[in-house]
Amino acid sequence: MSMADGFPEQVPNNNENPSLVRRILSKRRTWVCLFVLVYGLLLSFSWNLLHQILDWYHKTTSSSSDFYGWPAIYASVVFGGVFALLSMAAALAVAIPATVLTWITVLVLLAFAGKPRRALVLEGRKITTDIVGFVIKVLVREGNIVAAVCAIAGYFALVGSDGEDQ
Repeated sequence: MSMADGFPEQVPNNNENPSLVRRILSKRRTWVCLFVLVYGLLLSFSWNLLHQILDWYHKTTSSSSDFYGWPAIYASVVFGGVFALLSMAAALAVAIPATVLTWITVLVLLAFAGKPRRALVLEGRKITTDIVGFVIKVLVREGNIVAAVCAIAGYFALVGSDGEDQ
C-alpha cells in the first residue's frame, strides 16, 4: 500500500535469514537444555563437594578422637552452606523470569496511565532497584533458612553415624 491509501509502505525485511545462533537461541527447547545442563553441573559439583567433605570428616574423626564435636560442627556448617547456595541458585533461576515479567507489566501499565517518557524512565529505574533489592532480600533469607536446617540436620546425621560406628 502507498501513502495515498493512508497506510505507510512496508519495508521488506533484509534479514530474512537470521544467524544460526539467533535461530538456536529462539527455541524453547534450547533454553530447557541449557537449564538442565546448568542444574546438572550444579548438582554434580555439589555432590562431589559433599563427598570430599564426608571424606575429610571420616579421616579427621578416625585419626583422633580428641575433637569429638568440632569436625561434625564444621562439616555440618559446610553442608548447610553448600545446600544454601544450591537452593539460592535454583530460586534465582525461577525468580528471574517472574521478576522480569512483573517489571514489564508495571512499566506497561505506567505507560498506559499516561506517564511521559522521562517520568517513565525514572519510575523504571526506581522500580528496578526496588525489585532487585526485594529479590536479594528474599534469596538471602531463604538461603539462611536452608543453611540452618541443613547444618542442624547434617550435624545430627554425622554425630548419629559416629555413634553407630563405635
